[in-house]
Amino acid sequence: MGVTKEQVESSLTSKLNPSHLEVIDTSGGCGASFAIEIVSEQFEGQRLLERHRIVNGALQEEMKQIHALSIKKALTPEQWKQQQETEKSKSDA
Repeated sequence: MGVTKEQVESSLTSKLNPSHLEVIDTSGGCGASFAIEIVSEQFEGQRLLERHRIVNGALQEEMKQIHALSIKKALTPEQWKQQQETEKSKSDA
């Protein structure tokens, strides 16, 4: 049995305390492939590569069974806020 979406969410929540987290099982239910959007204060001052390393590190045990992890977004709360405002202004136009 592979990793569940809930296991990924639990590990990321306990280790990175995200203000936004979206985990999508892209494997069709077998738990081998996930797409992630995460917003965490722990990303402050970190480059994108380091943010991905932080996420991979938080999922160290789960990664033993995950074959594909797509980190769609790894943002700071401020970046997330700006992105949401930009998307809202586009939809209002």
